[in-house]
Amino acid sequence: MTYFTQTTKALALMAALALPAMAYAAEPAMVDEKNKMLTDHQSMTLYTFAKDADGKSMCNGQCATNWPPLMAKDTDKPMGEWTVIKRDDGSMQWAYDGKPLYTFIKDKAPGDKTGDGLMDGAWKVAKPD
Repeated sequence: MTYFTQTTKALALMAALALPAMAYAAEPAMVDEKNKMLTDHQSMTLYTFAKDADGKSMCNGQCATNWPPLMAKDTDKPMGEWTVIKRDDGSMQWAYDGKPLYTFIKDKAPGDKTGDGLMDGAWKVAKPD
């Protein structure tokens, strides 16, 4: 085998191994088909907050402690319905269809939806279109 052939095969193998990792990193959340809702990569329920408007999070301070935002990296880019918004503290957060996404501190296991309907219905389970 020539050096060129070995190098080409090694590069092809590296690319094949990297593609699944890149695809996983590119998706900010998942769709739980069974429950028809959005979840993070630990299968925890994602929520939207009715007081958020125009792609801006109104959940800061103690609110964000109880409802941790689905954080994005500075390098994450919007894709389709998924957008990245800047929070008041300068950090980045994922939004779906313009609505910032959060988990809930009292949800302890995948599939828990204990935050749905809280605060007179202001918190709702996030659903895909």
